Amino acid sequence: MQPNIDHISITVNNLKRAEKFYDQFLPVVGFDVRRKVHDTVPEHIYEEVEYYSEPLTLCLVNPREEYLDDRLSRRRPGALHHLAFRVPCKEAVDEAFRQVQTQVLGAQIIHPPQFWPEYCDTYYAFFLKDSEGIELEVVHYIRG
Repeated sequence: MQPNIDHISITVNNLKRAEKFYDQFLPVVGFDVRRKVHDTVPEHIYEEVEYYSEPLTLCLVNPREEYLDDRLSRRRPGALHHLAFRVPCKEAVDEAFRQVQTQVLGAQIIHPPQFWPEYCDTYYAFFLKDSEGIELEVVHYIRG
């Protein structure tokens, strides 16, 4: 059996704001936002936006009311540290960076594209934060 992650669900502070961001960002890394669906479970005060793709589905979920004022910390146990999207080549990292800079409102660039030899010699990536402060990465590398 080969490892396979079916979906990742991320609780965001503001679902509408996050949806606007991810509608712009996810096509940059290969998602077709026309396949997006919304789901609601009123008895659990649960809303989600699901971005379906064949290899991976990304879900954004509303927070519970009692957590609306909580601060995001990617170093808190159980928290999402960051989410990396792999692209097919170094040039695709550069193109994704250009698209994020010009087409993705609310993106905060942390590190522009560069090699990160501390990960491996071919590790080339840029890092950004989404509208909710969640760290994202666009990366390409070849490990021997």
